[in-house]
Amino acid sequence: MPKSANPSGKGSKPRPRIYANLAGLEVGDGFPTRVMAAINVSPESFFLGSVAQSEKALAARVREATDAGASLIDLGAMSTAPYRAGWIDAEEEQRRLVAAVKVAREETDLPISIDTQRATVAAAGLAAGAQILNDVSGLTADPEMPEVARQAKGLILMAQPRGKERGSPLTMIERLLRACRNRARQAQVPADRLVLDPGIGFYRSAAVPWYEVDLIILRHLRRFRRLGRPLLVSASRKSFLGKITGRADPNERLAASLAAATIAVLHGAAMVRTHDVAATLDAVRVAEAVAHGLR
Repeated sequence: MPKSANPSGKGSKPRPRIYANLAGLEVGDGFPTRVMAAINVSPESFFLGSVAQSEKALAARVREATDAGASLIDLGAMSTAPYRAGWIDAEEEQRRLVAAVKVAREETDLPISIDTQRATVAAAGLAAGAQILNDVSGLTADPEMPEVARQAKGLILMAQPRGKERGSPLTMIERLLRACRNRARQAQVPADRLVLDPGIGFYRSAAVPWYEVDLIILRHLRRFRRLGRPLLVSASRKSFLGKITGRADPNERLAASLAAATIAVLHGAAMVRTHDVAATLDAVRVAEAVAHGLR
């Protein structure tokens, strides 16, 4: 645990101001930036390079991410990209996700998070061996999800907009993140189990172009630290990088993704979600050395 002031002068050192514990993984001030490996079993995903097409391929992906230095594995069974028709029925999502969790659990001791908005799917994934819930709806898509969230050993909530969002992007995103934090509190999820995601890629109905919102998030990421929760940035291979570079194919966006990860770390990200663990970890470590010196 990093050093911090202890007003009482007694007992153990207090936790840093921005801190979370996700199934035993400590995240936040004083800890290395955690790299989350994004692995999908959803053929509908925007980046097919992230999709494991078989159990054998999934096992290999999980081992590769673990060996490359990932801090946790994030499994998704349904595409959530807002510009794609990725919605599938709950039974199919649950079948895919439970099978994926069982395979991953055999291959790694890392914490496993599950990317779903459905309570029945989340409950089944946790029962199969996952520990962390990653809900891109911010606990708004399913009224039963708060009950499941309480059972998880870690919670990641994203500030997904609902309908037309007006006004300053920064004000809007901060409001959405604060609402996520409040919903977690209402669900009686301990504050130190919560990480917030500002939602790069999801602002398709904002008052400014969607790709501008994504750039604003990276440019002003540090502002959201005042909510007191560690921040996860998920920019890997996303469309705004293609808009900037002119590379329509996500397969060609690795360099841009590494640049985004570097900027995120320099601006206060505690976690980075990526499809490319080894390369991203190198970029993250260089950014950390610039920001904080060699540890």
